[in-house]
Amino acid sequence: MRIISGLARGKKLFTPGRTDTIRPTADRAKEALFSIIGEKVVGACVLDLYTGTGALGLEALSRGAVRVLLVDFHKKALELAGRNYRSCFQNIKEIPKDAVQIIRHDLRRGVDFKNCGDLSPDSFDIVFLDPPYGKGLAVNSLQDLDDVTFCTAKTVIVAEESSDEMLPDSFTNIYLTDRRQYGDTSFWFYQVKH
Repeated sequence: MRIISGLARGKKLFTPGRTDTIRPTADRAKEALFSIIGEKVVGACVLDLYTGTGALGLEALSRGAVRVLLVDFHKKALELAGRNYRSCFQNIKEIPKDAVQIIRHDLRRGVDFKNCGDLSPDSFDIVFLDPPYGKGLAVNSLQDLDDVTFCTAKTVIVAEESSDEMLPDSFTNIYLTDRRQYGDTSFWFYQVKH
């Protein structure tokens, strides 16, 4: 695994080895995802839920995101995300020291960060949602995101889940705009209804 493009291009990411709680997005799928998102990442504030190794959020940072919030509950995931951030970006002077924030939060209890300190910005341009496959966590988190104030009409929500699963076409406030499959991985793209 590596950072594919941008300021940290080619930097290797530390991976967890065999684990049931952390499943990094394959480089091929990640490259396809960022090809779809394209220039939306430049200048974006990014929220990476179930961050695992931090691969999606850190790829966004390398490609021009200005603020990245990495969220996970598992201690090993948070350690890996922090280690990958330091190893890939510590010598890149174009990246401000406060560009990345890593937060421990149990997303199974909801996407509510009221007790997690200072969480500027007030809204996110891109939200990555990559929970463990096949546990219903993607649908639960999408329902939570459907009801939060930090998703605006310009926010793109990308949910990653096994290709065997089906995610809803719409919720009260968000709706599906696209779905792409890459082997056993699928991405669902949602936006907020106007």
